[in-house]
Amino acid sequence: MDSKTYGYVRVSTKEQNEDRQLLALRSFPVSEKRIYMDKLSGKDFNRPQYQKLMKKLHAGDVLVIKSIDRLGRNYEEILLQWRIITKEKQVDMVVLDMPLLDTRKSGDDLTGTFVADLVLQILSYVAQTERENIHQRQKEGIAAARLRGVRFGRPRKPIPEQFWALKEKWECKKITSREAARQLFIAQDTFLRWVHEN
Repeated sequence: MDSKTYGYVRVSTKEQNEDRQLLALRSFPVSEKRIYMDKLSGKDFNRPQYQKLMKKLHAGDVLVIKSIDRLGRNYEEILLQWRIITKEKQVDMVVLDMPLLDTRKSGDDLTGTFVADLVLQILSYVAQTERENIHQRQKEGIAAARLRGVRFGRPRKPIPEQFWALKEKWECKKITSREAARQLFIAQDTFLRWVHEN
């Protein structure tokens, strides 16, 4: 079977920048009839054209994309798709805006599948580290805000006027905390927290 060159384009309906991707693929060149395109909106990642393309790909074919993020939403998904395409299907990958991600080259020039896999692993590590750093910065930001007295979560219920009389009755053991809470239309825990805070 002759090897064929395919192209894949993915755009969200919001960004509408398929022209840039299509131009890059055509100038590779990829034949118009072998370019598959999905237009997605928001969180929907159902890719019918990508699924069609995956069925068409055979060992020795070449798949060309403009940038690596066309393969997936995050690096775990990108790595999974890369492995399926290059290892299971034995299809060569060419990422136009990152020349190191070109598995067609091999031999003494130190490129090809090995370097491409290595670059992807490094990118994945960087992305994961960045996610962890963002998470850590968020945690530190929340802790600093708490120290400044910023409250998170739902605003606390205002204490009704009748609480004070019921608190006094409860302290004199004339009423149970459960009964006091029932009269205030609050949970028993809330009544006891108000008692301890005030």
